[in-house]
Amino acid sequence: DASAYNVQFNNQKAVFIDSLSFAPYQEGQAWDAYKQFCQHFLAPLSLAAYTDIRLNWLMRTHIDGIALDLAAKLLPKRTKFKFALASHIHWHAKTQKKHAAQGQDQKKKAKISKTGLLGIVENLKNTIERLKWMPAETEWGDYYTNTNYNSESFKNKQALVKQFLQDSKAKSLWDLGANDGSFSSIGAELGMQTIAFDIDPIAVNKNYRMIKAGKTAEMLPLVQDLTNPSPAIGWAHAERDSLQGRGPADCIMALALIHHLAISNNLPLEHIAGYFASLGKQLIIEFVPKEDSKVQTLLATRQDIFPHYNLEDFIAAFSGPYKLLNSKEVVGSARSLHHFVLKE
Repeated sequence: DASAYNVQFNNQKAVFIDSLSFAPYQEGQAWDAYKQFCQHFLAPLSLAAYTDIRLNWLMRTHIDGIALDLAAKLLPKRTKFKFALASHIHWHAKTQKKHAAQGQDQKKKAKISKTGLLGIVENLKNTIERLKWMPAETEWGDYYTNTNYNSESFKNKQALVKQFLQDSKAKSLWDLGANDGSFSSIGAELGMQTIAFDIDPIAVNKNYRMIKAGKTAEMLPLVQDLTNPSPAIGWAHAERDSLQGRGPADCIMALALIHHLAISNNLPLEHIAGYFASLGKQLIIEFVPKEDSKVQTLLATRQDIFPHYNLEDFIAAFSGPYKLLNSKEVVGSARSLHHFVLKE
């Protein structure tokens, strides 16, 4: 078994948890999980590196990995001339098709020496290590160098987030729009088990690399589209939990996020409040008003049909499932931070 779904995380460290997948080696035995490894690891990583990282979303609907014939079609033609990718994906896909047409499984009859088997494993390892993703710039990958905060405002926001997190006494924290983890790290430094979600893979990758380099506290950075969150998948929708099913966290944060949900995605404030209430017992949220330049950018190309997007209606909407504990303005900006707790 080489399913990526058998990998879980201790902070950002991947751990393979299916101990029943280990078996004693027998001379001449082929690796039964070779095809699955190629579909769950090599194919998705190759598509991310050579085609488009968004193709990794295919893993949502392809629970047994990305079919090799599909990967071969999506990869650029030049990969056919790279021996490792040609053999493990392109030729492998053709062999699968041939054996399927013959109506037999030739793999079970195959014999391979221990040296040959170790050679395949080493080649796969080296191939994956050589894969490099060269991302283009995105709006969010360099967000904090283009923000409308001055240094005083940024430091004040950090101080307020730390104060609210300390007040929460939370053990687990989900940062729902974490960007590169600049604020998620505050929770991690306070000893909270922290997951930093963001829709932008560049920002998530930046966070991951800073953690690996020891430049920030340990947490788990994950790509997550909050407007289309990870669903329950697999047989009877019961094999893998949805994002909501994995909660609730002790505390969730939604910093510089509300305007994207309410304005970019036309979500009523009451609906956002209700969904957040299903994810976390406490909420630290930043309200970004219409006069903020980031909101003005969103409204520049569309009609303002959001008469209820204001601080008063925001507080009222979130006071449905939550009780407001604290509110503070961010110095030097029109933004404000709010700490809510679920009503009993």
